[in-house]
Amino acid sequence: MEDQPITPHATPIVDGEGNLTYIGDDGRRYVVGLPSDLDDFSVDRVMELLRSGSDLFQRIELLCQRWIDQVSGPELDSRAALVLLLTTLETALEPSDRDPAAQEEKEEEEGEEPPAADSD
Repeated sequence: MEDQPITPHATPIVDGEGNLTYIGDDGRRYVVGLPSDLDDFSVDRVMELLRSGSDLFQRIELLCQRWIDQVSGPELDSRAALVLLLTTLETALEPSDRDPAAQEEKEEEEGEEPPAADSD
């Protein structure tokens, strides 16, 4: 059976054990992995940022569902539409090649040397 993406049903919270968790739309609890080097202040800041974006995330989720409903049909089932949406969003939201920091990071990952700056 293929893994289905799980949509958060509620904003993530820090549970009694200090884990960042959320309840999925399937009713199950999920633990989100945060880098182990985050201190309590950083985790609290991440939580604050996630909470501040929850309304916007819910609107995005609704728009995505409306798009899937609109394009799904006999030729494109809803699962295929979801995969298309997610891969398109992933591509569209990758750091832009115009962003120098993102370009340097990409080149480092690919093992390329960044272009030399012109000294004219």
